[in-house]
Amino acid sequence: MPRNSLLITVNCPDFFLSHRLPIALGARSAGYNVEIATPPGPGVATIREHGFTHHPYPLQRWGLHPLGELNTFRSLVNLYSKLKPELVHHVTIKPVLYGSIAARLTGVPRVVDAVSGMGYVFSSSDTRARLIRPWVRFLYRTAFGHRRLRVIVQNEDDRQGFIDNRVLTQNRLVLIKGSGVDPHEFIPVGTTQGTLRVGLPSRMLVDKGVGEFIEAVRLLKQKNIAAQFVLIGDIETQNPSSFSKGTITQWVDAGLVEWWGHRSDMVEVFHKLDIVCLPSYREGLPKVLIEAASCGLPIVTTDVPGCREIVREDDNGLLVPPKNAPVLADKLEMLIRDPELRQRLGQRGRERVVNEFSTDHVVQQTLNVYRSLFQ
Repeated sequence: MPRNSLLITVNCPDFFLSHRLPIALGARSAGYNVEIATPPGPGVATIREHGFTHHPYPLQRWGLHPLGELNTFRSLVNLYSKLKPELVHHVTIKPVLYGSIAARLTGVPRVVDAVSGMGYVFSSSDTRARLIRPWVRFLYRTAFGHRRLRVIVQNEDDRQGFIDNRVLTQNRLVLIKGSGVDPHEFIPVGTTQGTLRVGLPSRMLVDKGVGEFIEAVRLLKQKNIAAQFVLIGDIETQNPSSFSKGTITQWVDAGLVEWWGHRSDMVEVFHKLDIVCLPSYREGLPKVLIEAASCGLPIVTTDVPGCREIVREDDNGLLVPPKNAPVLADKLEMLIRDPELRQRLGQRGRERVVNEFSTDHVVQQTLNVYRSLFQ
């Protein structure tokens, strides 16, 4: 790769397009020669349409199969040896772990690692996650051993966690709140018409609080609360914490929720909702909540890392304890019954996005990290 070359390595082409495309475009405008590495997928064509050279590499997003993980690592070593980029920006856990070690082995002079939450290994309490967690911590320490490296985290809890566990020193950590939202695209449209709608936009995963949302809906239905409840997002058949299509179909058949599945037109989705709910167990910094706030929607979410970076209690939303369906139902009922509260929280959310979470803010902060490594 030529001078000022930047390779952005991500675990999925669609995730790159939804969360890192503005950074790639901003870096190119700032004079970097930007190329993209992701596994194959439908989004690759769109990446190329934006004028970026794309490099495929194999990666299994879920699970830890030794031969598959070794193949991913070896492919990144070969790619970095061939391209010789001056800077690699890794996004999501596997590219961060394998890519950073590959960068050390191949002499890549500068590395930026974006840790967008700790993922299944750290958020899950099941036996498998607990068993592999120490090994992942060891891999983090190994990966972060590069001499010229910065690690971007999205919330203060993750930043402090790396320091407390002696994985990284403070001067190698940078806090950037999320991947940004364009407030000119995600705009408010006022109140919807007809029955009030409460939506949970997320992948259909246990640790996103989908189960607690369903239990809260049951409680609200028992009280004859006049509202519709909607799940927006797809299942992930290979993810061990994903609900099955059959389970979601049972909820729909029972009259608890509608299921809109995967949607790429999120502005239109938000314009059909009155309240957004995300009772997640832990996040990096959920972009969907920033998008909802930009559209002027009040939010009910959990008081956990990532979510509380976006929502402040009784400021632009309401916070609930994780894994607590009764309290979640109470807070949803409060918003459903109080249109003035919904309007006040929604307006404040819009203000916070414009002032704190816009795409321009995030792009400039990321470019500042790049520049610091070239000095």
